[in-house]
Amino acid sequence: MKLIFLGPPGAGKGTIAARLSEDEGIPHISTGDIFRANIRNETELGKKVKAVLDAGDLVPDELTVELVKDRVSQPDAANGFILDGFPRTVPQADALAGFAPVDKVLNFVLEEAEIIRRLSGRRVHKASGRTYHVLFSPPKVEGKDDVTGEELIIRDDDQPDAIKNRLAVYERQTAPLIEYYKSRRLLTDIDSAPKPDHVYAAVREELGLS
Repeated sequence: MKLIFLGPPGAGKGTIAARLSEDEGIPHISTGDIFRANIRNETELGKKVKAVLDAGDLVPDELTVELVKDRVSQPDAANGFILDGFPRTVPQADALAGFAPVDKVLNFVLEEAEIIRRLSGRRVHKASGRTYHVLFSPPKVEGKDDVTGEELIIRDDDQPDAIKNRLAVYERQTAPLIEYYKSRRLLTDIDSAPKPDHVYAAVREELGLS
């Protein structure tokens, strides 16, 4: 079961991917995690990525593809995987088709107003990274960290204007990818508006796992 999860920030695809990964015993692979792991382990690829990031540049397609190709060849991905954050471009999708053709692409769909509601409600304890949400997992005392009692902050990228900008960038990047997978009859839209349990049940049904 080789899967790609697409969806804008706040659509909840990471939560669903983590749950499916645990239930089905296949790795949830995000490019960010791959970059960090290779840099931390000081692999040859990791050194290349670190040099690019330290220079303030974006990791080029060929290097990202090399990292993903290496990751999906690991033993834990023998029975499949869930890719999250890759591919981001049509050339990356073409490369992936060459070394690990996927079975299905799930596109998590959510209206912009709901995405903003979800993301702008996030509150963070700066020192520890503990995260809360004013609607879904509020702190015991409004605006205060449960453990230390210190003030919670709203990250700059969780401000509504920043969220709208992130969504615009996502739409521009992903629209060609959505068409690419639609034309190959691999893409299915998943409504991300319901509660996570309902979304997860819809995903399992779509994958023939229910």
